[in-house]
Amino acid sequence: MKNQKKNNDGFFDQVYQVARLIPYGRVTSYGAIAKYLGTAQSARMVGWAMNGSHTQKEYVPAHRVVNKNGLLTGKHHFGNSNTMKQLLENEGIKVSNDQIVDFEKHFWDPIIELE
Repeated sequence: MKNQKKNNDGFFDQVYQVARLIPYGRVTSYGAIAKYLGTAQSARMVGWAMNGSHTQKEYVPAHRVVNKNGLLTGKHHFGNSNTMKQLLENEGIKVSNDQIVDFEKHFWDPIIELE
């Protein structure tokens, strides 16, 4: 179990590195980060990493990571259920019914952007 935790820590660090590269005013998905890291089936693990991102010394813009349909599925991990929406709207991203409006327009794909 100890080795599994260590492996998760390394994966989580990679997730945080990618998340820190998401530009202001853009969003990506858990699955897009997992796919970029070569672990396409690990979207849920990316979500777990985002849930713990607030413990990192260096800021991780976790509010910019949403589900594959643009839904703010992680909003309850921000303390206040409106915080994630407010952070995104502060960056010019419109959110309606906990979903990003014009998701494709704001979507940042690390496979395309970082290769």
